[in-house]
Amino acid sequence: MSELPETHDIDGPADQAQEDERHAALAYLDEAWNEAVYDGLDEDCLAQAALFTAIRSMVATYGEEAAAGFAERLADRIRAGEYTVPFNRQ
Repeated sequence: MSELPETHDIDGPADQAQEDERHAALAYLDEAWNEAVYDGLDEDCLAQAALFTAIRSMVATYGEEAAAGFAERLADRIRAGEYTVPFNRQ
């Protein structure tokens, strides 16, 4: 598979339009997630299905090697707190 274009890096910096689109996509997914939990789906099942769907899409878009490289970097990013959402007390 060919190299990825520099303007669409699998986990690189995004311009403002890409960042806005990512935030919109996250809002859609959060809404769907909350609806599924409300309907009684187990969050572990949702997480596994979401990961499978996301990885399948990344492989289709970027190719197996780029998606595998992204996955290899995930452990360090998780440990660095990149996916940790702070708990806000009110």
